[in-house]
Amino acid sequence: MALRWLGAANGDGWNLRVMQSESLTPGAVKTEDEHRRDVCTVGRWIRERGYVPSTDGNISVRLDSRRVLTSPTGISKGMMTPDDLVITDLEGKKISGRRNPSSELPMHLLIYRRRPDVFAVCHAHPPVATGYAAAGVALDRALLSECVIALGSIPVARYGTPGTAELTDAIEPLIQRHDAILLANHGVVTYGQDLLTAFFRMETAEHFARVSLVTVLLGKQVLLSGEDVEKLLAARARYGIQGAPAGTSRPVTAEADEAAVTDRITLSRRELEALVEDAVRKDRTRR
Repeated sequence: MALRWLGAANGDGWNLRVMQSESLTPGAVKTEDEHRRDVCTVGRWIRERGYVPSTDGNISVRLDSRRVLTSPTGISKGMMTPDDLVITDLEGKKISGRRNPSSELPMHLLIYRRRPDVFAVCHAHPPVATGYAAAGVALDRALLSECVIALGSIPVARYGTPGTAELTDAIEPLIQRHDAILLANHGVVTYGQDLLTAFFRMETAEHFARVSLVTVLLGKQVLLSGEDVEKLLAARARYGIQGAPAGTSRPVTAEADEAAVTDRITLSRRELEALVEDAVRKDRTRR
């Protein structure tokens, strides 16, 4: 509020400077100072959008082949300043900074090791996508064309205690084929060739989750066909989207969903109760 008031009092020039300081340009080739400002900007964005409460979440950028710039532990991502950030090596050893690195840094470092094409990682707890993660439900259905193009599908990694090898072990099998992962009972991690891409993928994951939830509440999902999905994935190159090196993961299509429905057996309540009673009776007889 104060920023807007001061902007109005000081004229358009001040507003322009504020807008520039809050913008983020694409690309990973920047000075260290530029990367520091970018990390703080994304920290404010994820805080303002309600993606992280309190001191949750973490952000990092690969500075070069041996150094990573990361958010520190124990601070709101919306309150960080460039001097708060920490530089570590690719093993997590602190090189510089007055604070300590995030306890989630091992997850970021694993992604950098497994994906040489990745230069930025964003971890947050956007509420709807995190709800899917807590329910153990993947965002892997072909509902939105834009989400198919941007992310393909988003799997759920099994639960691992945050900040431990359990978590890195859980996500490792998924890193090569996905650019966004739901962390069971925890949150979401996204990554890309630069910080803007990593942030956009976090936004897209949460948007996808919200739309998916609406279709569930409405009781109906109309999925795209396999042919539609292939066309969308082929369009990634046209849009300049760089994705997982092992190939973009395919979401569940209309045909696959129909086949799954065909394989289901539907029973009435009375039929189910009869089957249960029969099973109990046979079990008692065997005893």
